[in-house]
Amino acid sequence: MAAVYPDGRQEGRVESYTKFWQKDLKHEGEADNKNRLDSYTDVVNGYYDGATELYEYGWAQSFHFSRFYKGEGFAASLARHEHYLAAHMGLRPGMKVLDVGCGVGGPAREIARFSDARIVGLNNNQFQVNRARRYAEKAGLSDQITFVKGDFMKLSEQFGENSFDAVYAIEATVHAPTWEGVYGEIFKVLKPGGVFGVYEWCMTDTWDPSIPSHKELAHQIEFGNGIPEMRPLRLARQAMKNVGFQIEHEEDLADRPDEVPWYYPLEGDISKAQTAWDYFTVWRMSWSGKLVTHTAIRFMEAVGVLPKGTFEVGESLKVAGDALVKGGQAKLFTPMYLVVCRKPALAE
Repeated sequence: MAAVYPDGRQEGRVESYTKFWQKDLKHEGEADNKNRLDSYTDVVNGYYDGATELYEYGWAQSFHFSRFYKGEGFAASLARHEHYLAAHMGLRPGMKVLDVGCGVGGPAREIARFSDARIVGLNNNQFQVNRARRYAEKAGLSDQITFVKGDFMKLSEQFGENSFDAVYAIEATVHAPTWEGVYGEIFKVLKPGGVFGVYEWCMTDTWDPSIPSHKELAHQIEFGNGIPEMRPLRLARQAMKNVGFQIEHEEDLADRPDEVPWYYPLEGDISKAQTAWDYFTVWRMSWSGKLVTHTAIRFMEAVGVLPKGTFEVGESLKVAGDALVKGGQAKLFTPMYLVVCRKPALAE
């Protein structure tokens, strides 16, 4: 039995993460894919045990992408993206809301302030749950937000059916072994008439897995982001319908003709920074920023400050950054397929 550290991380889990992929992603096969799907909790937990602090340093406490207006600051854009989802869902004071795959609680804190809803954040990674609780207490939101450990493929076992007025997921359900499985569990825990809102990670319907470069791109995104399997957008839409949801609104927000693309911070070009404060955020994604960061990670891992394997997870993040930019530029990938759908009021 692997030792569990006081902060919630598990010994050896980070170090095992990269072993779920072939060293050369061109050689990935169906057996590798099946192994990741069967072991999705180990894949995701191994990734986030190593990547969480890197995300917080290099990105923010909200682990997601967002659209940008010209001149809009990075933090403002993240908050607007969260508000946009909450507004489309019609979240209101007093509603009981479930955040599926809540990370360290950045979106939950923002949406709680914006909507005055009561939020339960669910996460299968104890390290992130512990950090989310600490940040909520620091923000004075512990009475409005609670964070619990749990598996999003077993929501009805944990919470019971018809328990929530609304459920949202921000770039989280892509980690599920099947979309029907996780959406079906969300459907069960929603009250009749309840609303589900999601920003989903998908390969767009332009993506063709029979093209080797397209298939390799999907594997690079998987490897760099702790995702067992990337799937096309049309399957997400169909999965929601299959489990019984009625879709009220859907749009791939990445397909809008924005002057400033959603992936610009990953390009590492400081000349594109939208505000003075964002220079540092963009610099961290530049070649020099990555060199400084990853040298520091290697040192901290060597002296025992970070778990073994953190450096390799950090290296996978570099693969992710390049692949996400490439996928965004070619319109083969979106991190913001927005869907707002509803459980029928008379659903049993």
